[in-house]
Amino acid sequence: MSSSPMRTEARAASVATAPGYRARRTLPLRVEAVRQLKRRRTLVMGAILAALPFVLIVAFAIGGSPDERGDGGGSRINLMDTATASGANFAATCLFVSAGFLLVVPVALFCGDTVASEASWSSLRYLLAAPVPRSRLLWSKLAVALGFSAAAMLLLPLVGLAVGTVAYGWGPLRLPTGGSLATADTLPRLALVVAYIFVSQLVTAGLAFWLSTKTDAPLGAVGGAVGLTIIGNVLDAVTALGSWRDFLPAHWQFAWADALQPQLEWGGMLKGTAVSVTFAVVLIALAFRGFARKDIVS
Repeated sequence: MSSSPMRTEARAASVATAPGYRARRTLPLRVEAVRQLKRRRTLVMGAILAALPFVLIVAFAIGGSPDERGDGGGSRINLMDTATASGANFAATCLFVSAGFLLVVPVALFCGDTVASEASWSSLRYLLAAPVPRSRLLWSKLAVALGFSAAAMLLLPLVGLAVGTVAYGWGPLRLPTGGSLATADTLPRLALVVAYIFVSQLVTAGLAFWLSTKTDAPLGAVGGAVGLTIIGNVLDAVTALGSWRDFLPAHWQFAWADALQPQLEWGGMLKGTAVSVTFAVVLIALAFRGFARKDIVS
């Protein structure tokens, strides 16, 4: 068993010296993207995200809109109270109810199921014997995983915007703090919200990707990333930690609410971006470092 990885590396080295061989042409992103797109978990995850806006529409139809219930008449309102004000408000509400957990799942799934799934299928060593350099393999899988994660972030608000516009009409984004954004500013602000949510989820992506290189069990990598993300949310709720919470990515996960203000506030989002990117870079670097030295037997 121990000699198998050595023979694999030897074959890879001999092929790498063949005329015309280019490492950057191995495992093209298009091929990896098509493989991932055809997988059942990708289709199921897309269906769940696309179905959420319809579920909320039915919930509001059964329970009544906030205005009908009289919930939005006071001075204290939130995104849920303005959900039926326009299609833009409904899209923002979809992001509000899903950003804390639901959007964590596709990121952990796409990034945690990358390398671990190949190992569980016993196909990882054959990919490396193609030969695909280890760094190329990881970069290809990480890029595709992040691309699918970004697509998941876009799918939910796009469906929400379309469904909400049909159900509640198109109009300016009514702000929880009072007033509304001009129609021309609505889409750019929503785009900024989606972009920040994606950046804030890079920690989960990096964590899931690192775990994927450490285990042959995809569910272990995905579950571990989701579980540790939940632990981060719990720690952020412990006010006794004081300023230490500023170093937790979960502390800044809803900083995108600053984009839904009359005057755009960048402070919280910039701090959250710095924390998330720092954690993600460290975790991804650990994944590459560990995988470069790992004995591949699967």
